[in-house]
Amino acid sequence: MSLGLTPATATAASAVTGAVIGLPDFADLVDRVGPAVVNIRTTERPKQIQRGQGVPGDEEMQEFLRRFFGGNVPSPNGRTPRRQTPSDEPVNRGVGSGFILSADGYVMTNAHVVDGADEVFVTLTDKREFKAKVLGADARTDVAVLKIDDDKLPFLTLGDSDKIRAGEWVIAIGSPFNLENTVTAGIISAKARDTGEYLPLIQSDVAVNPGNSGGPLINMRGEVIGINSQIATLSGGSNGISFAVPINEAIRVSEQLKKTGKVARGRIGVQIGEVSKEVAETLGLKSAQGAEVSLVEPGGPADKAGVKAGDIILKFNGKAVNRSSDLPRLVGDTELNSKATVTVWRKGAELTLPVTVVELDNDKAAKGAKGKGGKAEPAEPAKANALGLKVEDLTADQKKELGVSGGVVVTDVDGVSESAGLDEGDVLLQLNNIEIKDAKQFNAAVAKLDPKKRSVLLVRRDDTTRFISLPATAK
Repeated sequence: MSLGLTPATATAASAVTGAVIGLPDFADLVDRVGPAVVNIRTTERPKQIQRGQGVPGDEEMQEFLRRFFGGNVPSPNGRTPRRQTPSDEPVNRGVGSGFILSADGYVMTNAHVVDGADEVFVTLTDKREFKAKVLGADARTDVAVLKIDDDKLPFLTLGDSDKIRAGEWVIAIGSPFNLENTVTAGIISAKARDTGEYLPLIQSDVAVNPGNSGGPLINMRGEVIGINSQIATLSGGSNGISFAVPINEAIRVSEQLKKTGKVARGRIGVQIGEVSKEVAETLGLKSAQGAEVSLVEPGGPADKAGVKAGDIILKFNGKAVNRSSDLPRLVGDTELNSKATVTVWRKGAELTLPVTVVELDNDKAAKGAKGKGGKAEPAEPAKANALGLKVEDLTADQKKELGVSGGVVVTDVDGVSESAGLDEGDVLLQLNNIEIKDAKQFNAAVAKLDPKKRSVLLVRRDDTTRFISLPATAK
């Protein structure tokens, strides 16, 4: 008995067959771009090694362990591996990849590939080896630029990482586990994955392993769109999630590294955090957007501009701050010593303030008062309110130390406030956008709260300030 195909089934079968036939052939592409991809080997001079300290070992595995696990990884017998090396003999410390930017010998790779190296060697596909000079490395973007002495080298064409599309075919070429000129292929999984680094990264499912670091991510036109930098893994091998530094950002960084050997970035002197959905709703924001200011550096640019702890930064120079990680990128790319604007959400309204951007290298750790000095003597024993809080007025010394005119200190916590993470010694500055003057006013305001609605407190703890959302008290 034969099984017939309906027209719809036949069409589907034809489509599947066509998709298989249409898979890309990367051979010509690899032939064209492969010669410009290089192997990078680094060495370091032996140092006095104390028993129990890690030392460079099998270079490709050590590079892997340093990059993806961090610290010293013990050998199977539970001891940190050691290598006996003559004092004048360089030690191989790592293997990575890179690619040639121009015929005159500029090479790009990851900063972590050359970090800590005393000597760097670049090997081409034709087996020529050059001793390279590190012109500069930037840890924040994980970009480094090297220079080798030749003026007739093959080089890669640069693409536009702003125009890439999820689902686009890409290849990676590098030296995983020191296997030179290994080619792997896949697609772009996401264009701008925020991994907590200084800039959003390109995510792909291209197989990337230790030694691929610094190699190019290349599109079907033979253009570099990224530098392979990191992997997400539970096993230590490729799990189909790799990340690359967008080439547009890498080139901006490389131009500064060529000129000065470092990257100058701007800052305004704030510490920030994410805005939760609960806090956004309580403060009247349309969505959980912006960057919550937890600390303002005394005397810094933001402080001089009038930015306060508890402000929600919505825009910088007119550009939206959708997530807190957007702000340092926007500020960092702003010309130093230039005037900018910062738009904040404060007490239910937007406020735009002028601010001067200064250099990040001169950044000072923002410091504030601890806010846990001597307690005021209450006129009568404090009673817990509907939020489960007992509070007392701040002393004059505490107010001076904190730089505030009002507020209360928590002496006991229970109920919804304890569940939300409040603790004894916390200083409460605002309740639902209303400034807290003293314990009497605060308890009166709590008594008027709608027990069916959430509340939000602006809380000072040690050196930082943040909003804490409290659930409704009605059961």
